[in-house]
Amino acid sequence: MNIDVNIINEIAKRAGERILEYYDSDVEVDRKSDDSPLTKADLASHNEIVKGLNEHYPETPVLSEESSIPDYSVRETWSSYFLIDPLDGTKEFIKKNGEFTVNIALIENDIPVLGVVYIPAEEVLYFATKEKGAFKQKGTGPIEKITHEEYNKSEPARIMVSRSHRGSDTKEKLADMGIEVAEEIPSGSSLKICFVAEGKADLYPRFGPTMEWDTAAADAVYRYSGKNGASKSSLKYNKEDLHNPEFIIGL
Repeated sequence: MNIDVNIINEIAKRAGERILEYYDSDVEVDRKSDDSPLTKADLASHNEIVKGLNEHYPETPVLSEESSIPDYSVRETWSSYFLIDPLDGTKEFIKKNGEFTVNIALIENDIPVLGVVYIPAEEVLYFATKEKGAFKQKGTGPIEKITHEEYNKSEPARIMVSRSHRGSDTKEKLADMGIEVAEEIPSGSSLKICFVAEGKADLYPRFGPTMEWDTAAADAVYRYSGKNGASKSSLKYNKEDLHNPEFIIGL
């Protein structure tokens, strides 16, 4: 499918602008059925992204965290679709620490082939395509290619940990796999995967629950930032159950 990543980048930036309209005011928080937080910024971003995608690619289905989820009997017929998290890191948005992102991925045959991760508070953009690799841009500055080297299991690892969902047994589980932890780097949202993609960390182990829309866009950035070709990822998309299994990005 011929999707222009530059168009997706601009849609993500517009969604980020909508989010920031709510950032400096008191945030009203509702609760979804799973007790996760929902704000007006989530919905504003969702509406902006869906409008943009439908305008440019009306034939391609869109699955969003904030939309109703079609039955699997419908979804399993999709050869390609957009998977979006309009505001990944809502808890970080509420805390006003800047570590929240707009995530847009294109999934083809259960694999992300394009991913855009935008950090509105910092005007930092990560994006990747299967054909061209992974890139980073700060504001209107130069676009820089990003790469990472494959992790050597014999070396102590710098690992990303969730700022809001930190597991107490992560080090122990990694030790059981023969991996020693040298440093823990906390961060929110899909930034954790992007940090691995650009070589700021070696691994992102996640042994707690996540959803497909939480990881897809950054997973694409990671996959296509491998220094010696595409990196392996255990994550698959458009499963009947949209929960991700436990995973370690970087192995």
